[in-house]
Amino acid sequence: MANITDLVSLYDSGLRLTHYAAKLKSIRGDVLATGASIWEIYPSLLKTELRHEIHRVLGGGSAIRVDLRQSPNEVPWSALIFGAGDGIGIVELRGTEHSEQIAAQIQEHVLLIHQAAHDALTGLQNRRRFSDRLQQALSEVERSKGKTALLQIDLDNFKSVNDTLGHGTGDTLLQLAADRIRNALEDGESAYRYAGDEFAVIQSGKEQPGSAERVAESLVDALKAPFVINGMSLFVGASIGIAFGPEHGAESEELMKAADIALYAAKRAGRGCARVFNRSMLLLIEQRENLRRNLRMALERHELFLEYQPLFRPRSSVMGFEALLRWKHPEIGVIPPSVFIPIAEADGLMDDIGHWVLEEACRQAMTWPSSLTLAVNLSPAQFLSGSLTDTVAQVIDSSNIQPDRLELEITETVLLEKTVDNLDTLNTLNVLGVRISLDDFGTYYSSLAYLKNFPFDTLKIDQYFISDLETDPKSQAIVRSIIGLAHGLGISVTAEGVETAGQVRWLMEQGCDCLQGNYLGRSMGTEATYDFIRRSQTQPDVREREDRAL
Repeated sequence: MANITDLVSLYDSGLRLTHYAAKLKSIRGDVLATGASIWEIYPSLLKTELRHEIHRVLGGGSAIRVDLRQSPNEVPWSALIFGAGDGIGIVELRGTEHSEQIAAQIQEHVLLIHQAAHDALTGLQNRRRFSDRLQQALSEVERSKGKTALLQIDLDNFKSVNDTLGHGTGDTLLQLAADRIRNALEDGESAYRYAGDEFAVIQSGKEQPGSAERVAESLVDALKAPFVINGMSLFVGASIGIAFGPEHGAESEELMKAADIALYAAKRAGRGCARVFNRSMLLLIEQRENLRRNLRMALERHELFLEYQPLFRPRSSVMGFEALLRWKHPEIGVIPPSVFIPIAEADGLMDDIGHWVLEEACRQAMTWPSSLTLAVNLSPAQFLSGSLTDTVAQVIDSSNIQPDRLELEITETVLLEKTVDNLDTLNTLNVLGVRISLDDFGTYYSSLAYLKNFPFDTLKIDQYFISDLETDPKSQAIVRSIIGLAHGLGISVTAEGVETAGQVRWLMEQGCDCLQGNYLGRSMGTEATYDFIRRSQTQPDVREREDRAL
C-alpha cells in the first residue's frame, strides 16, 4: 500500500477502512483514517440504490462501477467497488483516457478474482471461499466470545427435477434458488453454493439462536414457493441443518459435521423444515452407522429371516402368504424393517438382500400346497440396478415355482423414478407370468395414469384407510371407490391392516377380494406357517371369524 500507484482503499465486513494506498491518502487527507466508515469517506455512496449495490457486492456479488461526480461538468471521477477478503475494495479512477485504461485492467483483474471465489452457475461464493470464511468467522468468534451460525441447506426433490426434466431445467432451478437465498439474507449473513443442490449460509455478529432460526424460517418459506420454469410450476422445498460455533465445533470441519447431522435430522422429520444440532442427534447417527456396518454382514451371518402373514379370500380358507423381511441383531434383538430397509436402500444393499428374500421365499413356498400364492415386496432401489428381471427369471427357474403363484408388490414411488424404464421392467415381469400388485394404493402420489399404463393384477388398499373404516364416512367412500374402480378395470383388491370384525364385515359387503391383517392372522415364522397351513386345511379359522363378523 505504501508503494502502489492505484488509488485503492480496503474495508472490512462492517464497511470500515482497514488499509489504503499512500497516494490516496495524499489526495484525500485526514478523511482517510483507519476505522472510518465508508460513508464518511464516500458520502455520495449513501444513496439508497448504491447502498443496496454495495451490500450486494459485500455478500459476494460481482463488482460495480459508480460515478462519484456531483455534477456532469466535473472532471471524470468514478470508483470500481469489488469484493475483497471478507469486505470490499474501492479503486478511484480520475481523469479520462488513462483512467479508462486503468479501469479496464483493474476490472479484468477483479473479474478473475471474482471467478476464482464464486460459483459460475449461481454467482454465489463457492466452496473454497466458504471454507476460508467459516474458519475466519470461527477465529473471530473465539476472540469476541460470540457465536457463529452455520446453516446447511439442501433442496428437497431436486434430483427428480433433474432426472425427469433435464439438467438445463435443473440449472435454472439452482439459479432461481440461489436468488431466493440471497434475497432472504441481511447484513452479517453470506451465502455459498457448497456442492450440487447444497447451499450454506454463514451468520456472524447476531444474537443466537434466534437469528439463525429466523433466517432458516425465511429460507424454508422462500424455497417452498413454486419455481416457474418454461411455464411449468416446480415444487422442491428445502431442509436446513443449523449448528453454532464454537458450541458445536471450534474448527470448521467439526461445525460442518454438526450442521450436516442437523440437516439429516430435518430430512428425517419430513423435509421442508429446519433443525438445530444437539448431542442426541449425534448419538442417533452413531447408532445408525453401527447398524449400517452390521447390516453389511447380516446376510453372511444368517441374521435375516422371513415371516409370513396369511392372505384370505372371504368365505374361504387361506389363499396365500406375504413374505415379510426381519433382522435379528445378535445384541439389539429384532430390528423393525422401517429402520434397516432405508439403510439398505441408501447403501446399495437391496439387490443382494432382495435376491435372497425372493429366493428364500420361493424355496419355502415350494413346500406349501400348490394352490397357495406367495407375495414378495420389491424395493424401489431394486429397479435401479437393471438386473431385476434377470433375478426374478433365475429364481423362478431355480425354485421351479409356477410364475402365477408369485405376486410381486411395488409401491407408487417406483413409478415416480425413471417412469418409462420402470414400466418396461414391469411389463417384462408380466411377460414372465408373475402377478404384479400395487401396494399402499391411495397414499403418496396416487395417479390413475398408473392403472391405465400398466395392467396391475392387484391393488392393495393402505391400512390408513382401513383403520377407521367403521366410523369415518370419508374412508368408507374412498375404499368403496377404490374397490369399484379396480373391479371396473378387472383388478383384484386386497385390504391391508384388517384388525376388527366390523372391518371384515364391511369389506365383505363391498366385495373386497382379499383380506390381510392381525385379526385374521399375524405374521409367523417358517414352522408356525406350516402348522397354520395344516390347521387351515382341517379347520378354516378365517371362515369361523367371518361368520362371527356377520
